Amino acid sequence: MGPFVLDASVTLSWCFADEASQYSRDILSALRTTYAVVPALWPFEIANSLAIAARQGRIPGDGIAEFLESLRELPIQVERRESLWICQEVVRLSHSHGLSAYDAAYLELAKREGLALATLDRELSEASEKIGVPLLRPEKDR
Repeated sequence: MGPFVLDASVTLSWCFADEASQYSRDILSALRTTYAVVPALWPFEIANSLAIAARQGRIPGDGIAEFLESLRELPIQVERRESLWICQEVVRLSHSHGLSAYDAAYLELAKREGLALATLDRELSEASEKIGVPLLRPEKDR
């Protein structure tokens, strides 16, 4: 299995036991032998979700610090590209597939880089299949 685009839904499932699945555990295991690429918005999406979870009492402050440290140790590369350059395609994908701009950013990155996409999001999965971006399926890639 080669590098892939990792979306926040999979990443956050590693933090919350009620969101974990065999798929998300397989994606985490895949990071032992390859790396993931994420759009520049990914750290902010993760931070926002953790902040909301803390306000809801789903995770204590020290749990946030531990989770963020575990992410820092994973081979995840945050894309460093001019966001205004990407914005036009993100808006187009968002509009044509009924996605949030955030989800469209993952789709755009996977499409542009020719990488598979790891996601738990149904709408993002459907849009990915429609435009020919492969979905990462670790159980098939073994």
